[in-house]
Amino acid sequence: MTRLSNDYIQEIVKECRPFASSGVVADHLPGKDQSDLTNLAITIISDKGEVYSAGDDGYVFSLQSISKVINLLMALEDFGEDTVFQKVDKEPTDDFFNSISNLENYENHKPYNPMLNSGAIAVASLIKGLNVDERFGRVLTFLRTITNNDKIVLDEDVYRSEVKNGSRNRSLAYFLESLGILPYQELDAALDLYFRVNSLKVTSRDLAEIGCFLAKQGMKDGQRLIDPKHVRTTLAIMITSGMYNESGSYAVDVGFPVKSGVSGGITGVVTGELGIGIVGPAINKKGNSIAGGKALRKLSNDLNLNLFNR
Repeated sequence: MTRLSNDYIQEIVKECRPFASSGVVADHLPGKDQSDLTNLAITIISDKGEVYSAGDDGYVFSLQSISKVINLLMALEDFGEDTVFQKVDKEPTDDFFNSISNLENYENHKPYNPMLNSGAIAVASLIKGLNVDERFGRVLTFLRTITNNDKIVLDEDVYRSEVKNGSRNRSLAYFLESLGILPYQELDAALDLYFRVNSLKVTSRDLAEIGCFLAKQGMKDGQRLIDPKHVRTTLAIMITSGMYNESGSYAVDVGFPVKSGVSGGITGVVTGELGIGIVGPAINKKGNSIAGGKALRKLSNDLNLNLFNR
């Protein structure tokens, strides 16, 4: 079996970087353009703390939809599964991540899962705090803790862009309110928290730290921060829904929980072993990193990480 090393990771970066040419950099993210197209970074952290990294691992980008994992963990810890899954379901869907029609057509009349924008907005309403500033402060502190990175901050330009270009997400929020899922008085706060957490600045190292935290079942530096049953629930939803409407392909080809964002980030979790952080800003039409996806498949095959092969 292939041995994990920095040289090996660098080989993966070299092999997969050219695939980025068939994608595009999301045009609504300030400070990012097609000059970022071929950036690619891979960081892997083992459960023993060993770090392997190569490529553009100093590249800073916004968390985007990987925030859905963080918010779900906190909502589950704050309110428990019964309350969370009254507002959002656990089912995969082949609709796009910002679909409105699935809210209207789904017989359960709630978002299919927390990894869709509608589900994430509903989940954001379930993070405890007296106001949105306090809620955001709790999320930021949690993220800084599990990544060992006190330098994670809000990207103000991305946040303003999220707000400016957030009409579709506002539509989702109002539809949730009409279904009785999102109380009217919580609507603005849930949206604002969702926009803010999406806009946090991270690197591939931070995503690998998130993955490693989940791989260790919610433990950080010997302290349990999240109930393991909530981690297991989150990982199950990641493997069925974490890559938008490509999740089935990733479940088959990669075989462990992953979550992507339109900034090109991917976090992966191999329980009990390691966390993976990847960024490749060139995304496909479904919102997933093209070079990053190639890298995930290569890593899974070479390192025998597919849970269904064991």
